[in-house]
Amino acid sequence: MTHSDRLVDGFGRVHSDLRISVTDRCNLRCTYCMPAEVVFRDREELLTYEEIARVAAVAARLGVRTIRLTGGEPLVRRGLAGLVRRLVAVAGIAEVALTTNGLLLAEQAADLRRAGLARLNVSLDALHDEAFERIARRQGLDRVLAGLDAARRAGFSDIRINAVSVRGLTEGEIVPLAVFCRREGLHLRFIEFMPLDADAAWEAPQVLSGREVREILAREVGPLVPATTADSGQPASDFTWADGGGRVGFIDSVTSPFCDRCDRLRLTADGQFRNCLFSTTEWDARGVLRSGGTDEELAALLRGCVAAKRQAHGIGTPEFERPARSMYQIGG
Repeated sequence: MTHSDRLVDGFGRVHSDLRISVTDRCNLRCTYCMPAEVVFRDREELLTYEEIARVAAVAARLGVRTIRLTGGEPLVRRGLAGLVRRLVAVAGIAEVALTTNGLLLAEQAADLRRAGLARLNVSLDALHDEAFERIARRQGLDRVLAGLDAARRAGFSDIRINAVSVRGLTEGEIVPLAVFCRREGLHLRFIEFMPLDADAAWEAPQVLSGREVREILAREVGPLVPATTADSGQPASDFTWADGGGRVGFIDSVTSPFCDRCDRLRLTADGQFRNCLFSTTEWDARGVLRSGGTDEELAALLRGCVAAKRQAHGIGTPEFERPARSMYQIGG
């Protein structure tokens, strides 16, 4: 593949990762992602699995190598293992991963592993029932923990725990999560609260920075040492515990964004390409798919999406414009 065949934006960033949302529906209502009451899209508005696989094949020919399935909550959509099987079979795709809240993982982990799913990220912000319910506005902590156990029994070894850090809400869960993940051999990652909540209530003072979380961990758990990673495009800055007790990462999207090395694109559940979580423009893949468009037209659409990518999201600058969609409508 020549340089001109790849998805390269105007700043030289090569795009090889595609985040595919399969649904906007979710069985939680996390405050940083969704409103308490929500009307979801009609089923016919969502891409079919066949359409998703076709987009993935076109993207793979343009250099996309990794796919992550997201939502909403992807496990609420029926037959997801079948989609995984389709995507794993796409020529050029090296890895298919999944981000889930874990509530339905105990029932589906074995099927997903057999289908070829390589890696799991499980969103878990709290280890105490009260805090979990305050954040998620639903019960279910016991089901998430059962899902993690089932995933390990199914053979998933590289499981990452994603915890969103919100000032005034999650400070008391930082140390328990760290202790739990060290004990269970899970890769914990703390994510700064971003302006993608459906209630548009985000304010900069609510951001509990990665630096502050690191200071809490160093003081209460133990020293952290910067770690190297083989994936230069990953959003997290990784550290290891000095005593060898595992790895913890920090996705500091607000205070120290990784825009300069971003290699990812997004496809929403209703078939829109996005070149950034904070993009205010979308490219209509569903329209191409359902109007008899060719693969060449899909490829041209994706190239146009990449070409229009900005240098950075601009949070904290006068130019920043909050996107109309919130996290659950975009895909985490």
